[in-house]
Amino acid sequence: MATLREIRNRIGSIESTQQITKAMKMVSSAKLRKAQDRILALRPYAYELRNVIRHLVALIEDVSSLPLIRKRPVNKALIVVVTSDRGLCGAFNSNIIRTVIKRLNEYSQTDTSLYIIGRKGYEYFSRRDKHIEKYKPEVFQDICFDNAARIARDLVSLYLNGGYDRIEIVYNEFKSAIQQNVIHEQFLPFEPEEESEEGASESVSKVDFLYEPDKATLVNQLIPKNLNIQFWRILLESNAAEQGARMTAMESATDNAEELIHQLTIYYNRTRQAAITKELSEIVGGANALKES
Repeated sequence: MATLREIRNRIGSIESTQQITKAMKMVSSAKLRKAQDRILALRPYAYELRNVIRHLVALIEDVSSLPLIRKRPVNKALIVVVTSDRGLCGAFNSNIIRTVIKRLNEYSQTDTSLYIIGRKGYEYFSRRDKHIEKYKPEVFQDICFDNAARIARDLVSLYLNGGYDRIEIVYNEFKSAIQQNVIHEQFLPFEPEEESEEGASESVSKVDFLYEPDKATLVNQLIPKNLNIQFWRILLESNAAEQGARMTAMESATDNAEELIHQLTIYYNRTRQAAITKELSEIVGGANALKES
């Protein structure tokens, strides 16, 4: 049975932890508002740009001259893993890791490598027998379009010159402060058949226009720009989802600490009352023994 001092020390420790979780919740809440505004502002442009390019690609009969669109047998694949650098964000990283493991199992007969963004993903896969092509830490410490474009260009270079036949990305999509969806999508080669928005399945319009220069030249110029924008969107999605997951996790931790403090306070009072009752009983027993003697 714990002593009164041990119970008091434990209550004090939990109260200190609760103050930390409250502070972290407030910080994540402030960061979430900014991250949410950024991703909601970018989504319409990113989706519409992708739709425009898909429309153009659908009108091109021969795509053999478009290396970022032309499909080839998948002998070597690259999975981009987007995780966070810090923990304390619930199942944010574990959901990504489970999805990546599932994809690796599906690629069991294919030479597959990982391109990891975020320290948590690297900590997990570096301890396992998985080839890591590159590791990008602290991307979210200075999240900006230039860094996103630099990584996107690196992925394009790996696809064109590194021997990879397919590049996929696994990341968390921001839905709300309490909900994040794990998204697995193909980054390269560019697929015009994919749905452009959540749940959208509209057929590509076949209305044609006059183009100057020709459609193939336009697509060759637009696809790299689109990839930069899409990867920028992915980073913003993951950043907003991380802040939402951390805010929710810290709120839950704060509530659990409050409940634990309440239970320990009741236990402390009961233990203290039992100790006082025992002392009184001993005093009364001793007094009665003296009277009898």
